[in-house]
Amino acid sequence: MCRNITILRGLEPPATDEEIEASARQYVRKVSGVQKTSAATEEAFEIAVKAVTEATAVLLADLPPRKAVPKSEPPIRRLARR
Repeated sequence: MCRNITILRGLEPPATDEEIEASARQYVRKVSGVQKTSAATEEAFEIAVKAVTEATAVLLADLPPRKAVPKSEPPIRRLARR
């Protein structure tokens, strides 16, 4: 669906809450078509981000470990290295 969403499962160290939320935010932007929220879209957008963040955290916790780390790291980690 969106090539910009980074694989979080198998990261070392594990994905942070911030990385999970950033991924959820990108997903909600993509499926909703909302890049910048307005007064009319902000509440629904933030509710969706929270729900996707929670679901993603549960999913990552419940999946078995990956055999190999993902090929790319999340943008937040790339920026932190700079």
